[in-house]
Amino acid sequence: MTASDSPAQAVQNQDTHAAALEKEYSPGAFAWTVLFFAFGVYTLTFIDRLAWGSVAASAGASLGMSVAALGVFVTGFYAAYVLSNAAGGFLIDWAGPRRMVLLGLAPLGVLTFSFGYTPSVHIGLIIQAGMGVAAGIDYTACIKLVASWFPLRTRGKAMGLFMVGSSLGVVLTNAIMPTLLKYFGWRGSYKCLGVITIVWGIAAYLVIRDGPSRQKSPGKPDYRPLYQDRNLLFLALAGFGVFWGIVGFTNWASTLMVKSYHLPLVRAGFAVALFGAGAMAGKPLIGFVADRLGGHYKALSIFCVGSFAVMLLVFGRLSTETTFLFVAPLAGVTCQWSIPILATLITEELTVNLAGSATGLTNAVWQLSGAIVPVVVGKVFQSTQSFSAAFLVLAGGPAFGVLMLLFVREKKSWRSP
Repeated sequence: MTASDSPAQAVQNQDTHAAALEKEYSPGAFAWTVLFFAFGVYTLTFIDRLAWGSVAASAGASLGMSVAALGVFVTGFYAAYVLSNAAGGFLIDWAGPRRMVLLGLAPLGVLTFSFGYTPSVHIGLIIQAGMGVAAGIDYTACIKLVASWFPLRTRGKAMGLFMVGSSLGVVLTNAIMPTLLKYFGWRGSYKCLGVITIVWGIAAYLVIRDGPSRQKSPGKPDYRPLYQDRNLLFLALAGFGVFWGIVGFTNWASTLMVKSYHLPLVRAGFAVALFGAGAMAGKPLIGFVADRLGGHYKALSIFCVGSFAVMLLVFGRLSTETTFLFVAPLAGVTCQWSIPILATLITEELTVNLAGSATGLTNAVWQLSGAIVPVVVGKVFQSTQSFSAAFLVLAGGPAFGVLMLLFVREKKSWRSP
């Protein structure tokens, strides 16, 4: 690629290069090893992120925090995480994902360990923000690793398996943190997590490689195509709509069932847990389906996002414990099975060379929904006292996502051989 290439020529050249590479290699055992370590990195970032929810009560008391102030650490982490995604992708495309995994996970481990020594709320907030920066880098780096090692014809399956890490992180956090808290206290729990995170980061760095050597493009990536790609904009907005529904459900479903239909809190929480279990199953399932279909990603993504909107509407019409428990896992399957497909499309949109930048920017847009939807749903329910109205608002997110996907222009390169 020469400096005189226009953005359109750059995209055409990259598409031609990528198509040739697709025919040159198939993922071997080492590619699956890379996926295993990337999966571990992603899972640990979620455990470190969610640990505060399990220790907040005891930790907040020792730090002199009011109940209302306990969420400040989550806000600090989350804000930094979004900014890190937006900026970190450019560094990953320039320096390579292997280095950035180490530069993300090792500091995340150090900061997680250091959080165990937090003397005050202000210091804790700074540490949590630093953790958010590190975790954002790791997510984008891992996505690029998967895109680098798996050609399009097998990438859906690999991406679906990788995405299970977020759901597993939720399960493991709730499984291990109470035990760690019991034996080591909240400070000791964070120190344990920090050591594990550092060790895994070093091991991942020693094992993984950036990608097959024939994929590497010398020099600094040409970022120009990134700013003029309309598909990337619509994929970012579609993901925003999907996460609107996901974040809104996980934050409000239990409370709404309790307040509207007086379900016992334990049973309402169990329904949300079943929703999470369905989400864990849905991600690898859709990855296998996508690879078997040989692509057709646009139609498949529209179906997946649309089915989530329908299931949210159905859930909003329920009123009994039995129906909630029956429908929740089905809604969970649909809630996240579009995410691996959208992530795959984003990595393919501008080729592997710009996968980090594209992933970081779009994921930053996706995550913004988490800062908006809880407030909107809360206000709607407060003013209407209507369970179905709240879920109508939630379903509006993926419905908007379907609309955005209709504007995506399907590429021939999305049809895997």
